[in-house]
Amino acid sequence: MKHALLTYQEGNTTYNLGDNIQSLAARQYINKNHVFINREKLFHYSGEEVKLILNGWFTHNLFNWVPSKKIHPLFISFHLNSSAAPFLLNEKSIAYLKEHEPIGCRDKYTVKLLKERGVEAYFSGCLTLTLDSYKVDDSLRTDDIYIVDPFFNYPTFSSVTVDLKTFIRSLVNGDILKIGKKSKHLKKIIHSDLLKNAKYNTQVLSKGKLSDDEKFQLADKYLKEYSKAKLVITSRIHCALPCLAMGTPVIFINSFNSKVDTCRFDGIIDFFNRIDIDKEGNITNNFNLKGLITKKTNVVNLTNHLPVVKDLKNTCSSFIEEAYPAT
Repeated sequence: MKHALLTYQEGNTTYNLGDNIQSLAARQYINKNHVFINREKLFHYSGEEVKLILNGWFTHNLFNWVPSKKIHPLFISFHLNSSAAPFLLNEKSIAYLKEHEPIGCRDKYTVKLLKERGVEAYFSGCLTLTLDSYKVDDSLRTDDIYIVDPFFNYPTFSSVTVDLKTFIRSLVNGDILKIGKKSKHLKKIIHSDLLKNAKYNTQVLSKGKLSDDEKFQLADKYLKEYSKAKLVITSRIHCALPCLAMGTPVIFINSFNSKVDTCRFDGIIDFFNRIDIDKEGNITNNFNLKGLITKKTNVVNLTNHLPVVKDLKNTCSSFIEEAYPAT
């Protein structure tokens, strides 16, 4: 039976390369002769029968779920967001999930949602924790420090002026008054010299400029850069989790307070050295950081993610190797 790999539909103006990083994690377990299936079009797939590792956020297309019967899924690192759950956990969806249980969930919030509806589920962690194939010898590590999308949830001038509707909403909810908050908070946690000399990446890129193959190439490039970095500072879980896998020191900046965000992190966030910023702007950390992050800051990653890594690898390998009965 052929294997399949998820691709992703771009948003109105941008897309998140973190999705492609999740697919790179799944690609480790499948053969090279695979087909691509867009995550938002699983319902419409009509090709030959395939095995598909279903990891990641499901789904932005609320009206084309559940997947085609041509797809034989492994539910692992599955996330059902609070924004989508009311639409996706209907009778048809519950029956489908029960057909393929147990459901490995990326976060404990999704585990709770499914168990409340009678679906057997467990916390698997995220498949990007198995990207240790990118790990390099420490002798190849550079002095490069990467800052990747810190405080990306904060409003910026470009984000509140993307269109008239967004601008009006920002006026009503007060986001326009919070422009500059990102810069202010960065200066409170990262030394100005490091802010000036760090290398910067972003996972959010403009739509319509790269093919799926080119997106995977860029995601691969990012991972190879992080694998050799001295330190990575980020608010992106699909940057931070691969860094744990690769043994790259990483600090996760957590400034998230909305349920849409916090539900994604339940269980995962405990894997990181973190700087936490609450709604009032109070700053704390869980790794005894004294003062600002500088070029000389050294951190040692936590290791409490390691037990889930072995299970993730075994589950995916067993699924791919298992002979599927003919239908």
